[in-house]
Amino acid sequence: MESARRFGLLGVLALLLACLGWPSEAQAQAWSLSQDQRRAFLHYYAPIVFKRANGNKDRHGYDWITNFNFDQDNDFSNNKLNWKNIHQYVNAAASGSGAYSHWRIRPTLYTSLIEFMDGGKNLVLIYHIYHALDKNAAGDYQLHDWERVEMLVKNVTGSPGGGEYVAYAVVTQHKRNVVRQYGSPDLNFMPTATGQHLMIWQAEWSDKLLAAHGQELRFVTNPASWVSGQMGAGSAKAEVGVNNDGKKNVHYAFVPEGSPGAVSQFAAQSLFYSTASQLASRSDNGSSVTWPSVKRVTYELQDIADIWPTHWQYGGYQTHWLSESPRDFLLESPIVNEAGQAEVSTGLQRFYAKTRDLENEDDRDGYPTKKWLLGTYELNASASDTGGGGSSEFHDNAWASTGVDSRGRTRASASGDTGSPNAYWWQHDYFVHAGSTDSSDGVEAGFWLPGPWYLEANGGFDGRWVQLFDDKPGQ
Repeated sequence: MESARRFGLLGVLALLLACLGWPSEAQAQAWSLSQDQRRAFLHYYAPIVFKRANGNKDRHGYDWITNFNFDQDNDFSNNKLNWKNIHQYVNAAASGSGAYSHWRIRPTLYTSLIEFMDGGKNLVLIYHIYHALDKNAAGDYQLHDWERVEMLVKNVTGSPGGGEYVAYAVVTQHKRNVVRQYGSPDLNFMPTATGQHLMIWQAEWSDKLLAAHGQELRFVTNPASWVSGQMGAGSAKAEVGVNNDGKKNVHYAFVPEGSPGAVSQFAAQSLFYSTASQLASRSDNGSSVTWPSVKRVTYELQDIADIWPTHWQYGGYQTHWLSESPRDFLLESPIVNEAGQAEVSTGLQRFYAKTRDLENEDDRDGYPTKKWLLGTYELNASASDTGGGGSSEFHDNAWASTGVDSRGRTRASASGDTGSPNAYWWQHDYFVHAGSTDSSDGVEAGFWLPGPWYLEANGGFDGRWVQLFDDKPGQ
């Protein structure tokens, strides 16, 4: 009788776990990566960004990747205005005048790592490639470019390179979220001694009607062996094939500094005042160069969580963002810095998203509104030069908690927060896409991460709110 009672209790617990959508197998196998391992994964899969430039007519340097505080004034609202002087920074560096020498270009990808158990260890890796300006197809200047690369990594067993694989990758093409799944000929990685780096092509900063433009991203469709062979042939034209299009010129290769093997393989250099002139392409987007003439520049990884506090209602948001487009998040965990100190407290917190542009040319929204930070975007099978693909129906359904995921749960039933629909986002809301596309607006295959998935005891980690990388102040 006593054993029967124990069995009954265990059965109830098992049923409860199943109802929560948290598999008992995953619960039993729960384990967590260390902070060093999380940083290692972000370095290991960090993309190689092959970029076309538009650097003639005093636009040299415009195509560099940079960081939110390149001008060292702690004010994001003038980034576009100041970046229009980047050619003067390059010229001053070449002449040795010392002008602009206090600037720190520091090409940066802002990252987050989401770790969860679901029949094994899985990771979502997010890389936001920061540019201070771009132009849209209509020729309007825009402040802060928001293109990102995302990967779902499955079968993680420990440190990177231990048998895991990338189930799919997504790149931003303006409002489209273009996906390629494992096994696709468009999903190509450059192997190095210290990583497997997704190869991405990026358009130049400027406008181009009915063609790739404005920092948009595409997948490189050539295998790494072909790219390496072309790079090794001194007279070969620097170009790569891209998804849904043909060959595209390459003037830059941006390489992760955290992967020494990649840096060595590309002979990439750090961008300092002393190296600025030699690392600035002066080519027009329509002109080609050979591979030896491609500017090979290292970039660093920093955290999306570094920028969240600038959006916070009590974080001096007025310097960088407008008091419009507020977004409310219920924080169960504080936003912490690299030392583990809280920078944004728990509770219901308001973040302001709309860009403050000193030139009044742009008012797009920042991180708090990005669908790719919540997983509430709709996947597209192909890129398009005529726009489209920016439906918000799935996101709106998620906000209202009216649509169900592939496991029969809504946002609210997955989190257990019944007060959140149409009111606020729960801090740890995240929709994991299956990677397949659906032609119906508002419908996506995948699932909401359930309950306390983010706790270390459950093998979780929500890196959207945690600063992993040293800010390197003064560098």
